[in-house]
Amino acid sequence: MKANVGTIDRTLRIVVGLALIGLTLAGVIGMWGWIGLLPLATGIFRFCPAYTLLGIKTCKTCSKS
Repeated sequence: MKANVGTIDRTLRIVVGLALIGLTLAGVIGMWGWIGLLPLATGIFRFCPAYTLLGIKTCKTCSKS
């Protein structure tokens, strides 16, 4: 797995993921909020399978390869 998620993208994914999970745990939103695990995981691992399929890279150091 080669990193394809840049710094800003990574930060946004982690924040959105944590927000969705937090809202779910607080009972503000329903069980669908657990979908926040997806952006959280892709942010932590800096790899997005959908980006690979679409040929997208937001990581500046990765685009040089």
